[in-house]
Amino acid sequence: MRHAPSPFSTCRALRASPLGCPTTAELIAARLGKAELLRQAGKRAFEYSYERTHTPAALVAQFAALAPGEVDDDADIAVCGRLLARRIFGKLAFFTLQDSTGTVQLYLEKRRLAEAFKPFLAATDAGHIVGVRGSVKRSAARALAPWAPELLLPLSFTHPSAQLSAHPNPLVRATFAARAKITSFIRRFLDERGFLEIEPPSLHAVAGGAEAKPFETYHNALGLPLTLRIATELHLKRLIVGGFDRVYELGRIFRNEGISTRHNPEFTSIELYPAYCDYTAMMELTEELIVGAAAEIGKGSVLENQGQQVDLTTPWRRASMHELFPPPCSLVLVELLSPRGILLVKWRPQLLILLSYGVDLIEATIGTSL
Repeated sequence: MRHAPSPFSTCRALRASPLGCPTTAELIAARLGKAELLRQAGKRAFEYSYERTHTPAALVAQFAALAPGEVDDDADIAVCGRLLARRIFGKLAFFTLQDSTGTVQLYLEKRRLAEAFKPFLAATDAGHIVGVRGSVKRSAARALAPWAPELLLPLSFTHPSAQLSAHPNPLVRATFAARAKITSFIRRFLDERGFLEIEPPSLHAVAGGAEAKPFETYHNALGLPLTLRIATELHLKRLIVGGFDRVYELGRIFRNEGISTRHNPEFTSIELYPAYCDYTAMMELTEELIVGAAAEIGKGSVLENQGQQVDLTTPWRRASMHELFPPPCSLVLVELLSPRGILLVKWRPQLLILLSYGVDLIEATIGTSL
């Protein structure tokens, strides 16, 4: 009779496998094996909650004065987060734990943990979310660490896939946080100026407001072919016509036009429309909005983008389109007499741009010599 491998053998086999990426089946088997180890020890493999007393950032701030090698035995702190690294030296282990506020080192000693030391090491991996309770010790290397007499079993077993890339990467985490602050600021900025946030339909019978290929879908109940919106413009303008003075939407747009590292078929845009305002008022609002958003995330007036400095110091330069083209471009503006009022812009022989007034149309033919 063939017996299923024990959880001990499954975990040992994965640790002993050659360097490289284990298969999904191997990862799942190892995770299930470790969960079974906890159950055999009478522990719950997946905790539902954990009462923490400190975040890593709060812990570091509170015990900043602790000297190297000093232990605060009166401290009773509980932290939780994701394990980033495990360094085991016989009867001593150092784990790095991270949450959204930062990282802290866990100091695990067999003499202090007794029988709980070995099972905890066997049941955990980098990527697990755990909770630890104990006193606080500053190591000789000046690392501040919870000196744990109590270890909570993993709160969560996770698959270490690309979806978790934000957890160990502070830069990715900071980007997410900055984006959230910017979108929150934009809404607050516009709300304070009397704009009303609107949530118009995402499904349209006719794709309008831009020149783009839409995603197509079908409404089963109505028997109606629909498209995901390619712009938020038209519904907002209808509200202006209907009597709303100031409206905006910060929402998702869908354009079925490929994908690259620089654009996504699904993206967020903002459109806003104030009645009784011209382009000069929109310039002032845009300037104030961008400068305010930069300040919201702690940036100064000078930013760096792809190796170049961008100066946000106000007031910004105002210039017409004609002034922005340098003389070597041989820019010639010729107005054609036609009912549609087409303006022909010739910029080098290989570039022709037709700007049509009165209709939503911008067409360009660009040569290789630009």
